[in-house]
Amino acid sequence: MNKKPLKVMAPVLVLAAAFGAVQWMSAAKPQPEKKEEEQRLVSLVTSQARAQPVQLQVTTQGEVRAHTAIHLTPQISGRITAISDRFAEGAGFEAGETLIQLDDADFQLDVARAKARVAQAEVLLLQANAAADIKRQQWLGLNPNKEPTPLQVNKPQVLEAEANLRAAKAELADAELNLARTQIRLPYRGRVVSREVGVGQYVTAGTSLGRIFATDRVEVRLPLTDSQLLELDLPLGFVASKQSPGPAVTLSALVGNHEQQWQGRIVRTQASIDPQTRLIYAVAEVQDPYGKGASDGVPLAVGLFVTARAESAAQRNAIVVPREALRSADKVYVVDDEDRLDIRTVEVLSTADNRVVLASGVTDGERVVTSTIANPVHGMHVQPITHLARR
Repeated sequence: MNKKPLKVMAPVLVLAAAFGAVQWMSAAKPQPEKKEEEQRLVSLVTSQARAQPVQLQVTTQGEVRAHTAIHLTPQISGRITAISDRFAEGAGFEAGETLIQLDDADFQLDVARAKARVAQAEVLLLQANAAADIKRQQWLGLNPNKEPTPLQVNKPQVLEAEANLRAAKAELADAELNLARTQIRLPYRGRVVSREVGVGQYVTAGTSLGRIFATDRVEVRLPLTDSQLLELDLPLGFVASKQSPGPAVTLSALVGNHEQQWQGRIVRTQASIDPQTRLIYAVAEVQDPYGKGASDGVPLAVGLFVTARAESAAQRNAIVVPREALRSADKVYVVDDEDRLDIRTVEVLSTADNRVVLASGVTDGERVVTSTIANPVHGMHVQPITHLARR
């Protein structure tokens, strides 16, 4: 009877002993070394901001249009007897070249009649002067000490003859002018847009013969915002002069899969703001766009849509940073002396393909971040990798 409780307690004692042994061994085992994990810094590529004199640039767009474009019309009436081969759509012509010839037979006759009237008036004037001289000699022979009156020496007749001669010469000049107008010419080089008449057609004064434009220069109307006008240092109502020639402009467009560039200048700005777009328009001119002003032989054609890049005429001191440094239009990430990230709000003066010009927000020599960063936090430690700033 005494052995029964012992049999019951034996397994319990064995388990308790095993548990105690495990606890003792666990307590006697040396503790593993605790290693503190080091924070991994984000590597960022930086570039130094530079203070330097710059010419601000503005990029805008516009359409090329002719400086002079007209409907060609005759000043007299007549039948067309000849049309130059250069007066055809797309053809070019020189200054003073006869484009259309009108029938001039009637005008030749008018010139001949006017010359005859001039000759007749000259004869009558000679006769009037001779008669006046005879009358004066006769008067002085009878009255040596008395001056004759104008009526006594035929002065009115002489004045009338002189007036008739002047009128005859004026008629001759008018007849010769009408004769010259039978040859329709223009005082400048140009191109023909369209022709609306043919040989044998009778035209009257004011009839449209065709449409042409001058090629001595073309212009591009460029829309500018208030800030862009300020960047170019242009006032409202600006007109270029020798003392102030206006900002230079580079016009570019894709022609035949090749980008072409033409050089020009802004010559004037409007004196008012467009009420619909709230923009100010500047006009850029390119001289001789079909000749010396062409780009590798490619003319700046009327109707072409171009991109314009204008530079301010005057330089100003500003901070220049790489284009990649600008974030969200007005933010720049700066790495300070303690290698902490400083998120700055900046005032942008101008942006280009490879640079940004700042008025404030960054100082000369500071390191600006040009690489991408996923989750920027103001004040975070970073590992800067410095590159030289592009100028």
